[in-house]
Amino acid sequence: MNKIQQNPVLERIPVDGPCPRCGAEELRRYPVVSEGGWFQVVKCQSCLYSVEREPWSRLGPIQLLSDSL
Repeated sequence: MNKIQQNPVLERIPVDGPCPRCGAEELRRYPVVSEGGWFQVVKCQSCLYSVEREPWSRLGPIQLLSDSL
């Protein structure tokens, strides 16, 4: 029997390499929203250090048809 998820789940994509702060090999890439809008970040899941932070689409995971024209 298939299990039905009740809540949306954010997929955190594993990234190779150690964290420059704590050395843990638990880096993940995922989108976040903050005061500047949406960003794609690579963060250590052990100490939450941000390794990378790049601007993403203005509405995050929502893609407007007008954005693709």
